[in-house]
Amino acid sequence: MSPSLFSIPLELWMFAAILIGVAVFHHHTLAVALAGVATVAAYKVAVTGFKTGDGFAGLAAHFGHEWVLLANLLLLLTGFALLARHFEESHIPAVMPNLLPDDWTGGLALLAVIFVLSAFLDNIAAAVIGGTVARNVFRGRVHIGFLAAIVAASNAGGSGSVVGDTTTTMIWISGVSPLAVLHANVAAVVAFAVFAIPAALSQQRFQPIVKDAPPDTRIVPGRIAIVVLILVSAIAANVLANLYAPQVLDHVPLVGLAVWAAILVALPMHAPDWSILPETAKGSLFLLALVGTASMMPIEALPPASATTAFTLGFVSAVFDNIPLTALAIKQGGYDWGFLAYAVGFGGSMIWFGSSAGVALSNLYPEAKSVKAWVMAGWAIPLAYVVGFAVMFATLGWSP
Repeated sequence: MSPSLFSIPLELWMFAAILIGVAVFHHHTLAVALAGVATVAAYKVAVTGFKTGDGFAGLAAHFGHEWVLLANLLLLLTGFALLARHFEESHIPAVMPNLLPDDWTGGLALLAVIFVLSAFLDNIAAAVIGGTVARNVFRGRVHIGFLAAIVAASNAGGSGSVVGDTTTTMIWISGVSPLAVLHANVAAVVAFAVFAIPAALSQQRFQPIVKDAPPDTRIVPGRIAIVVLILVSAIAANVLANLYAPQVLDHVPLVGLAVWAAILVALPMHAPDWSILPETAKGSLFLLALVGTASMMPIEALPPASATTAFTLGFVSAVFDNIPLTALAIKQGGYDWGFLAYAVGFGGSMIWFGSSAGVALSNLYPEAKSVKAWVMAGWAIPLAYVVGFAVMFATLGWSP
């Protein structure tokens, strides 16, 4: 039995303290997260032990199971950061002003593109591509509310697709039909309408969209080919493994390795900008520390599966990694998978570290690493979550 305070295990109080530390000391998020994971690990070793055993042996066995997830996140976050730089240097973002409307609807159209892309790509890739385009079409001045909207668009768009988000992929490989999460798009589209319009208007007031691209801008085909190669490699590795050898994904960080294999294969064509890796690695390590801490929490069971439970999990996923939450829900069973996919997928958009897409984008825009600024500027995202969930429940009902 884990010692508790007010019937809440002490580990959860520790996790809450870590999250408060991240919010208050947002210029030192990595140090807070690393200190937090070390403290929780030491407490578990000395006092409670792990499901996998007691002491250091239990700790080693625990992370022996978690290392695939952590390695995949590290490889994807760093790999997609290099992809974003390849995409930027292809000059496609520079010519986007010629394709987007030159008023506030230009920002809205960009968010819509991100939403659609994330249904076919990993939401991390959709977010970093969107952030790269935004940097160009808004002259480098992107409102934090619009950054939050980019993350929300990528998470919402991926919630109804089994290749759009890690959590929906987990639901798929557990034996659930891909069609069972498809109706999450009902809530996602409604939520998009709620948060995207205010975000686009705020961005236009903060920095209007560039009306025309520089006339001498030329597309670099080789860079485009590399971006396509990386994305196709990631999607192919994910889909083929899920279809033919899903057990491999439990033992090998296959998708992350596929991304990096594509990056290395493309070296003779164009070398990536390696200079961005140190800062990207720091941001990635922050997420790994939070995910590692979350994996040690003693959440043995969720409340009974219901629409209320799924709705609550959306808010929980803003601060508690949605991957272990999804794993618990799958083990528990009895969910309407479309509701769960929307809740744990979109809910993480409410705070910048609530999803891997948010962490990836904050690596490109360090000014986003403020909980207060994110919540205040992205005020429409929690509202969008509630409205989207309510509309889906009212129109489709709960069908486990």
